[in-house]
Amino acid sequence: MSEISADHIQNNPKYHQLIKQRDALAWSLSAIVCVMYFGFTLMIAFTPDVLTAPISADSVIPQGMLIGVGVILGSIILTGVYVARANGQFDTLTDEIIQESLK
Repeated sequence: MSEISADHIQNNPKYHQLIKQRDALAWSLSAIVCVMYFGFTLMIAFTPDVLTAPISADSVIPQGMLIGVGVILGSIILTGVYVARANGQFDTLTDEIIQESLK
């Protein structure tokens, strides 16, 4: 088995493609999560009446509770999106890069 060279990997165009795609996805998903959390925090600060309103006339559950759960579930879903992409496309590219570096 040949030794994998860091220079060989870093000069591989697929490596640059992997880094570019991974960074773009990570930054995009991070921005979405930040917007969700900061948006929820801004709603708490500027529109507390919306968050404290009940979900229906005879309910004691406020809308803010559902929105908060939605923010958490949204974060979990976005984590799943990243994991699925990392285990699929990114791992495939990584394997190709390694195989090409072993040649």
